[in-house]
Amino acid sequence: MAREKILVVEDDEDIMELIAYNLEKERYAVLKSDTGEKALARIGKNRPDLVLLDLMLPGMDGLEICKRLKGDAATRDIPVLMVTAKGEESDVVAGLELGADDYMTKPFRPRELIARVRAILRRAAAPAIDPNAMDELSIHGIAIHPGRREVKVGKKTVDLTYTEFQVLYTLAQRPGWVFTRYQLVDAVRGENYPVTDRSVDVQIVGLRKKLGKSGHVIETVRGMGYRMKDRSASS
Repeated sequence: MAREKILVVEDDEDIMELIAYNLEKERYAVLKSDTGEKALARIGKNRPDLVLLDLMLPGMDGLEICKRLKGDAATRDIPVLMVTAKGEESDVVAGLELGADDYMTKPFRPRELIARVRAILRRAAAPAIDPNAMDELSIHGIAIHPGRREVKVGKKTVDLTYTEFQVLYTLAQRPGWVFTRYQLVDAVRGENYPVTDRSVDVQIVGLRKKLGKSGHVIETVRGMGYRMKDRSASS
């Protein structure tokens, strides 16, 4: 069985070697690039199973690389794990909004890095879902099809990020039920995923904006979290 390939994009040679050493100990095949331009060229020639991506790079930064990967149909399914010294909330939110699967801040513990890598690769290898096996959910004029990952408000298709879709689908499954921010994080990314309260608020703001006039059906419950307006409530 072929080993899973992981591309490490990092301009600090010492950190690059530390990451590569720990991945190779776990029998992963490691590819290396020290600039964004080299990384994109390498991905085009030798598609990896996962990209470990530093945000602070010379020339093209990590967010731009992530944007390009997730904006291209040929590479959008490649998982991205951000590994960066920039732990500021705005950087984390920006990366997740672009479609990154997870993030870690330096300095990191090798065991935690390996655990994150395994979790992402496990999710990526999960069997494909039959789009016809999952029923459409309709509420307040919003039609949500989980199999096709499609959302329509009336006849208009709404383009949502992965996280926005998961938040909407989670809320819509239990209208009237109040979800805390941490419950929403767990539903979207799995238990104990390290996203801040503010990150969830940012997702909600973006989701409401994209839903337009229907955005008001996502209600804020002060001091608790968010809920989808109950079906019996007037819209």
